Amino acid sequence: MPNDAPSVFEIYDMRFRNLVVPSAGLEELYSDCRWAEGPVWFADTGCLIWSDIPNERMLRWVPGGNVSVFRAPSNFANGNTRDRQGRLVSCEHGARRVTRTEIDGSITVLADSYQGRRLNSPNDVVVHSDGSVWFTDPTYGIMSDYEGYRAEPEQATRNVYRLDPSTGDLQIVVDDFRQPNGLAFSPDETKLYVADSAASHDASLPRHIRVFDVVDGRKLANGQVFCNIDAGIPDGFRADIDGNIWTSAGDGVHCFAPDGALIGKIKIPQTVANLTFGGPRRNQLFITATKSLYRVYTAATGVQAP
Repeated sequence: MPNDAPSVFEIYDMRFRNLVVPSAGLEELYSDCRWAEGPVWFADTGCLIWSDIPNERMLRWVPGGNVSVFRAPSNFANGNTRDRQGRLVSCEHGARRVTRTEIDGSITVLADSYQGRRLNSPNDVVVHSDGSVWFTDPTYGIMSDYEGYRAEPEQATRNVYRLDPSTGDLQIVVDDFRQPNGLAFSPDETKLYVADSAASHDASLPRHIRVFDVVDGRKLANGQVFCNIDAGIPDGFRADIDGNIWTSAGDGVHCFAPDGALIGKIKIPQTVANLTFGGPRRNQLFITATKSLYRVYTAATGVQAP
């Protein structure tokens, strides 16, 4: 297939050509992780924080290349985001909970059980503009002692949850996933995208992203498959301001247009786990992939984050 960009880009549709910078190279910013995950950009302090799950730590990168430990131990933290007040919200495999780091550094537990039973191992999390916290709860963190602590699941299903910010009420919004993983709202928050990565342990199971209509900011309806991943599995992903979905995959980052068409890939030499847009103009794509943190400049703009 014709490709007028450097080898890091595979262009399947001219829509993707307009989202990338052909002269931009892939930069490896750090390479001493065991399984890098959960990148989140802090615009107010100009830094990126991400998880190194098996090493039970969270790391901080600042422009110029300095990397330091943000938190250790981290309770095997995986996915991270920020709420509307700019506070860090994290999914912890080890403690099987979702937490919020307050401005003073103290930690508030947002959710650790549902109907009296422990959560499986919260994986990834997003915050709606109304303050509600939406997260996925597969069993990856309790399958072994590598990314958490081996245990039997107490929940009958592997769910997507919504936590009400004012009441603390926790509700299941979807319960038919095999292994729900990354999730993201569309730019206007009328849709929620959720990955099912169950093919990670059984090739016959899903490796797709589903999309749902968000009803009254509280419920999901009309779920359908948005796209399938042709290499590896979908893990974490993000949307840009035009509604394109940039998702992790086994061979790099795949970009899907709002109509579900695969329009291009960014080839990464390691399996990608997650990604986020950052930088002053939100046009830098930070990619966590196995051992490393990468960056590539794009012509796309990520959805505004706190």
